[in-house]
Amino acid sequence: MPALAWPPFLADMEPQRRNLTLALGISLFLHAIVLSIHFRLPDVLSKATEHALDVILVNSRSAKKPDKAQAKAQANLDGGGNTDEDRRAKTPLPVSPKVREGNDLLDAHRRVAELEAQQQQLLTRLKSQKLVTTDTRRNEQAPPGPPATSGLDLANAALSLARLEGQIARNIEDYNKRPRKKFIGARVEEYRFAQYVEDWRLKVERIGNLNYPNAAKGRLYGNLVLTVVIKGDGSLDRVEINRPSGQKVLDDAARRIVEMAAPYSPFPDAIRRDTDILEITRTWSFTTSDRLQSD
Repeated sequence: MPALAWPPFLADMEPQRRNLTLALGISLFLHAIVLSIHFRLPDVLSKATEHALDVILVNSRSAKKPDKAQAKAQANLDGGGNTDEDRRAKTPLPVSPKVREGNDLLDAHRRVAELEAQQQQLLTRLKSQKLVTTDTRRNEQAPPGPPATSGLDLANAALSLARLEGQIARNIEDYNKRPRKKFIGARVEEYRFAQYVEDWRLKVERIGNLNYPNAAKGRLYGNLVLTVVIKGDGSLDRVEINRPSGQKVLDDAARRIVEMAAPYSPFPDAIRRDTDILEITRTWSFTTSDRLQSD
């Protein structure tokens, strides 16, 4: 079989140099073919889908639906993260003890109960004195007998009744003028409050992580229970620490972060129609990864 004739520019080369030139040429030709091939994803995968509502993904489910749900998820989960069962904790921190309602919330309920009891007592006294006055007048109109009550006594009784009626009216008016409050803890079911509280939580976490206290990074960790009182226009009324973390640096940082995040969004119409003040009580954790998050 006759040997192939090399082109003139290859024939003049040494064998080793000619082999190297041929190898480089073939390599460049193959690379050009590979690079000319284009891959394209299907249109279905290239389109992003936006969701109006975020959900929490859970890795377990329960047969019974919880009575008071804290958030929305892809499955029902009644409890988790604060039980004695063998479940994986959400953070490396120990399980927090059961949190009782704040003193301010208990005082508010107690004040309402005391006011209603006092109002009931005043009404009972008013009815009793009216009954005594009626009996006295009947006795005056009865046939002969010594008068049971003088005119001065009747005038004093009428004046006392007027004072009682005025006091009851004033108490009712003061009660009606009180701002309509809504107390919200970690468990929220009604959506009109849940959406507002979730937006508030995300804002506080974002501001807190951007302004995480330098004195606590890598050294101090813990959690605390905080109550934030928000007015209808979104302004911050006050911040109360119901259960401190035991570290003054963390307590001061939590208070400062909530104040920095203010003002918040004004109440939507769905909340404003029956609520003037919103009190939100949540547990805030400074984690070992130097992050601020709410439980």
